[in-house]
Amino acid sequence: MQYKADTPEEYIEQLPEDRQEVIQKLRSIINKNIPEGFKETINYGMLGWVVPHEIYPSGYHCTPELPLPFLSLASQKNFIGFYHMGIYANPELYQWFVDEYSKYSKYKLDMGKSCVRLKRMNDIPYDLIKETVQKMSVQDWISLYENNLKR
Repeated sequence: MQYKADTPEEYIEQLPEDRQEVIQKLRSIINKNIPEGFKETINYGMLGWVVPHEIYPSGYHCTPELPLPFLSLASQKNFIGFYHMGIYANPELYQWFVDEYSKYSKYKLDMGKSCVRLKRMNDIPYDLIKETVQKMSVQDWISLYENNLKR
């Protein structure tokens, strides 16, 4: 689902009540644990954490006027999507996340390339999300992004 919002607060206010609490908790965890330099914003109609143009002037190669995306959080029809571009771009981080998931959730991991589909609101692996967002600095992400872009 696409929500029209200019701020994270506006985005969250539009969500169903049961989703507001979960998204707010995830947002708080991300904001407290994401390395310095990433900026919270609305990106592609979702909560987003990006590398701002002040740090990476080139922006996103597909749409250079947009900052370089890193993380997103979205309330979708049947799940909350936690999108982590570092998991998609870094095979070691991907494998670590897949291996760790079962330690934090009794349910099977439902994941696409960068999207973790959180379907059970009472079984969100908050501690794993916390650990995951701490694992990549802005400079790590820029280097990984550029290396993958040049392939």
